Amino acid sequence: MRPPVLARRDLLALTLAAAAWGLGTVISKRALDEMPPLTLLPIQLAASLAVLAVLMRRRGMALRGSPAILGRLGILNPGIAYALGLLGLGSITASLAVLLWALEPLMILVLAIWLLHERVAPIVGALSLLAVAGLVLLVYDPGTNGQWAGVVLTLAGIACCATYTIIARRWIAASDSTAQVVFAQQAHALVFAVVILALVGILGGTVRPTAMSAIGLLSALASGVLYYAAAYWLYLTALRGAPASLASISFYLIPVFGVAGGILFLGEGLDARQWIGAAIVLLAVLVITFRPNANRASAAVAEPAPADG
Repeated sequence: MRPPVLARRDLLALTLAAAAWGLGTVISKRALDEMPPLTLLPIQLAASLAVLAVLMRRRGMALRGSPAILGRLGILNPGIAYALGLLGLGSITASLAVLLWALEPLMILVLAIWLLHERVAPIVGALSLLAVAGLVLLVYDPGTNGQWAGVVLTLAGIACCATYTIIARRWIAASDSTAQVVFAQQAHALVFAVVILALVGILGGTVRPTAMSAIGLLSALASGVLYYAAAYWLYLTALRGAPASLASISFYLIPVFGVAGGILFLGEGLDARQWIGAAIVLLAVLVITFRPNANRASAAVAEPAPADG
């Protein structure tokens, strides 16, 4: 039997990236109790850049050096994508937002087939839909609803993220260092976030924190390090060798880690329906990952590139 297409290091990096995004979301909830979303974003990005700079300097790595096109991608994601997502979240529920973001791996799957010419076995698409069904069970609240403006803004943000993955997969091999790519992207995103925050302030929007406790500030900084520095570094490292269509499957794990973090750190609980949903998601992801016959075709045209930190 042939080994799975995803190398163990790529699989581990993708899983850890999903964990960082999921747990970072939980910690962000605490920070949002004290500051507006568009104020939180630049604080998170600044914390991420500070940690990246320290780690890169300790390893003797230059902060610059990534191809310009990859650095500017930061304006698209996390810049525009997360600004749209945060604005959309203002008029829809968190559970609806999570369900909408579950469409991102499906968008990436379609774009990878269309633009990267990745061959995806039908079983991968079927199991992706099964994972979405599991997420519905996990996070859907029948008593919630959302406004169309929020839905449209969120979907626009999702489209930006999906496009980001396709472009990054196309150009990441041209870079010598994943860390330089992440640093350049988030530097561009920080400039974009500061400009947006300034415009909101000029237009009379709320930009000042309602409070600033030590816990709130620590939550903002910690969520930034997890959500941006750790998650993007791990994800782009894996994307060097993993097909975009398979790498995106890890996104289904983000809500699972987020719910697990809510249980551990916020004292939240799950009912039987939600436990079943989490189990379905995990099962679908495991089958996709460890079925060589199902995913070998997806990676047939993907050429692994060497990666460093």
